[in-house]
Amino acid sequence: MSGTALALAAGNYVFADAWQNRVDSYSKIISPNDKIRIATIGMGIMGFNDTNTALKVPGTELVAVADLYNGRLERAKEVYGAQIQTTRDYREILQRKDIDAVIVATADLWHAKISIDALKAGKHVYCEKPMVKQLSEGLPVIDAWKKSGKTMEIGSQRVSAIAILKAREAIKNGMIGQLSVVVANTDRQSALGAWEYTMPPDASPQTVDWKRYTEGMRDQPWDPKKFFWWRNYRDFGTGVAGDLFVHLISGINVITDSKGPNKIYASGQLCYWKDGRDVPDVMAGVIQYPKTDTHPEFQVMLRVDFISGNNESGGTQFIGSEGVLTLSGDSFTIRRHKMSKAPGIGGWDALETYPKKMQEELLKAYNQKWSAEDQKDISEPDFVFSAPEGSDDHLEHFGHFFDGVRNNTPVVENPEFGFRACAPCLAANESYYKNEIIRWDPVTMKRVTAL
Repeated sequence: MSGTALALAAGNYVFADAWQNRVDSYSKIISPNDKIRIATIGMGIMGFNDTNTALKVPGTELVAVADLYNGRLERAKEVYGAQIQTTRDYREILQRKDIDAVIVATADLWHAKISIDALKAGKHVYCEKPMVKQLSEGLPVIDAWKKSGKTMEIGSQRVSAIAILKAREAIKNGMIGQLSVVVANTDRQSALGAWEYTMPPDASPQTVDWKRYTEGMRDQPWDPKKFFWWRNYRDFGTGVAGDLFVHLISGINVITDSKGPNKIYASGQLCYWKDGRDVPDVMAGVIQYPKTDTHPEFQVMLRVDFISGNNESGGTQFIGSEGVLTLSGDSFTIRRHKMSKAPGIGGWDALETYPKKMQEELLKAYNQKWSAEDQKDISEPDFVFSAPEGSDDHLEHFGHFFDGVRNNTPVVENPEFGFRACAPCLAANESYYKNEIIRWDPVTMKRVTAL
């Protein structure tokens, strides 16, 4: 094992200790006067999951929820108690002076507006990814956050995973040599994985506030799919790019210490799930990251496949000049291989096309110049990192958020990071629909219109 690998292995104990300290902090008792009172806006799958995780952090209390479907408001009271306020109008929550922070887990089209409204109302904000639905919304959200002085975190929780942070350390320490290519994918093979969620039998304009949901849009006739399966529709969601590319790019940006790419191209198709959706169920992206002070130029290839015979799977490979780091779930493997100093001779080579005497002379000269050791490739045993048992990136992400709320400490994924992660995904959608390469300035976070 190389010295760097030994250092990383030793670092496992440091991470384990740090994780245990975090776990221990979750058992602390917080006085009632020191509690953070929260509300959740949007009680779909992520709304409930985010709320459940947030409440595991000591000193948090849920006091209100908002949703546009009556059934979810009823369920919220069943889960969290009859004492919580429920409303269809999120503005009622923002008017309450006793609420410190809100979780925004609505359909994508409402992320920017509700986040800005919440910041202006003096609330701390945890907003689900993608931070915004349109490229034009990113900078206004960042501006509102900076003016507010409040903590805001975006919910790509994987960036708080220990495996992500250790992978970053490994690449920074040169364990794979010079990075050149990243290949990442998310594969699914189920109706639920393709966002065909169970539909409530009472869905109707009476139980869903459809008018508020489509406020500001062109007239939209009632369609329960566009409410309960909103990820499948361009008017309401951001498709596989905004929902899943964003996780992959968030991790890539953390591990490479990058602000993001400068060139994005995507292609795709509606292959299998022809249920009325107007977004692709198979999509591929080719993305270029420019050279910066923190990383070399490298290429990224992304794929999402909702009808994959590979079943439910995914991961990210960082391919360098001396090895490959394969990240999957809470662990990664590094396979190191260095090519020999000698360039090689014979085999699949032009050598045997030359006269025999010339071949012998060339071989003799080669062996005089390069020692037997110089002619060997170098391989090392695989290095494997696994997160400590019980680690929870979602909980860790919320831990960072509430640390920020209490102590004004930096979070892992502030709005600038969040926009830099989601902007390439929104650009991928634009590339797909317009069939063109999108150029982006990751520093200024603006579209580049001239070469």
